[in-house]
Amino acid sequence: MAQHILVLNTGSSSIKYELIDAASRARPARGLVERIGEDEGLLAHHLADGAPYERKGRFADHAEGLRAVLEAFRTAGPALDPVAVGHRVVHGGTRFREAVLVDEQVIAAVEELAPLAPLHNRVNVTGIRVAQEAFPGVPQVAVFDTSFQLSLPPEAYTYAVPREWRERLGVRRFGFHGTSCAYVSRRAAAFLGRDPQEVNLIVLHLGNGASATAIEGGRSVDTSMGMTPLEGLVMGTRSGDVDPALCGYLARVAGLDAREMEQALGHRGGLLGLAGTGDMREARRRAADGDADARLALDVYCRRIRKYVGAYYAVLGRVDAVVFAGGVGENDAATRASALAGLDRLGITVDRQRNEAARADERAVSPPGSEVAVLVVPTDEEWEIARQALALIG
Repeated sequence: MAQHILVLNTGSSSIKYELIDAASRARPARGLVERIGEDEGLLAHHLADGAPYERKGRFADHAEGLRAVLEAFRTAGPALDPVAVGHRVVHGGTRFREAVLVDEQVIAAVEELAPLAPLHNRVNVTGIRVAQEAFPGVPQVAVFDTSFQLSLPPEAYTYAVPREWRERLGVRRFGFHGTSCAYVSRRAAAFLGRDPQEVNLIVLHLGNGASATAIEGGRSVDTSMGMTPLEGLVMGTRSGDVDPALCGYLARVAGLDAREMEQALGHRGGLLGLAGTGDMREARRRAADGDADARLALDVYCRRIRKYVGAYYAVLGRVDAVVFAGGVGENDAATRASALAGLDRLGITVDRQRNEAARADERAVSPPGSEVAVLVVPTDEEWEIARQALALIG
């Protein structure tokens, strides 16, 4: 008899979900609710062995979106009888170093941490509440995106800011994409035929959000995202690293307040701010057509990655592999090649033929026998959440 885990990823304006067979890792159903709160939302429910089910309309909030997901299972199948529900929770602060069974104390803590992730933690709680109502008595498991990054040493997570900020306000680096990094680092070690505790990796998770993480012996020792997911690499709509004094300057000369600047740097920066589109595929199309802004955006994007790879090589001292994951990292050969160009003296080289081969599996894109392997490892955050949930409930 199949044992199913329902995995819910409740985002700021969307809900991703998968039903996963714990034994076979098969996905009987998966889907997405997008544009929550807008006039024209869409629920797309896909079955492994049937036609897709769609529902268009307005989903006023995440609770309504989640109830629509449950209705999609009732209408199109399969029958829902999960042994556990796994929830992606973005921010666990320093309180949650591993997955936990959800109770009222956990929910209260996630809500208290909402100021650190205002667009995510509150809707994460909504997902938990609706699932509790729908599946009374079924274990609810919270898996935190920050947990894997809590192994950072003090010299990596400490900002050089006033003591009061650090001690009373909790200002520090947290880092994100931890669920992806946990999965990808374990798979990369297996690909190399080694134990995770034996290998040093630089994991580049490149999607709409993007990060670099230095992993030493299975533990994160540095990561590019900071107290929030805004710091670090150039992303789809996020600026990544900027001069902190920029905000003071804009307040003085343009009269912008903190919220306006936060919104601009997080939602109108990155590729969107440089090229007019946050979609890497569109940016490449525009660059190929001679768009100078798009060409500059790609150069800035890849140069930032290259800087972090070099820095994390220095942090680790020895690197066994650079690993690409995420939608851009897995599918954009040009980004992989450009981001690592010129690093030959560090033993990091991309083989053109291997890199441009149309494949979607785990693979090496570096020449055979390279000092540092360059790998593509498709991430599977949903399975990682399911795996951690299963481990917790036994």
